[in-house]
Amino acid sequence: MIKQMTGAQVVAMAEDVPALEAMKPGGKPHPIDRVIHDGDTVTLGNTTLTAHLTPGHTRGCTTWTLQAREGNRSYEVAIIGSLGTNPGFKLVNNTDIPNQADEYERAFKVAHSLKVDVPLGSHPSMYNLDQKFPKIGKGPNPFIDPAGYKAEVDLAEAMFRAVLAEQRKAAGMN
Repeated sequence: MIKQMTGAQVVAMAEDVPALEAMKPGGKPHPIDRVIHDGDTVTLGNTTLTAHLTPGHTRGCTTWTLQAREGNRSYEVAIIGSLGTNPGFKLVNNTDIPNQADEYERAFKVAHSLKVDVPLGSHPSMYNLDQKFPKIGKGPNPFIDPAGYKAEVDLAEAMFRAVLAEQRKAAGMN
């Protein structure tokens, strides 16, 4: 519908294409205009975004990075793909995705490797939007928050590790 209403191009990470093709909302196939891979770029106007494969939440979950300027300063921005382990995710003995836990491990390795000044995300709570928005114009830019990025990634990884340990224990694994 968004494509129909706006004419926007639909871009999907290659690892998500099979799942998208299997879904038929309203009986129609997903319109995928461009399939991308880890490290590919997408340019919107004067802004170029780089795709980073951070699988786990979906096989092709993507974290996007870009540069933004404020005055004379340039900042590294990340739009964090969902790194959370949702209830019901099967990390151990998953016959559909046998390497589900390994995919999360890759995602955290990538997330930790990124230099991020401004974290954004798929959910406002991932970057504390409700706390930052009221502070705009009342001092330093509240969105410049490298520590907030690290805290979000660390929290998601800790939750993943707890769920993985619990599932391994239940499966009789160490």
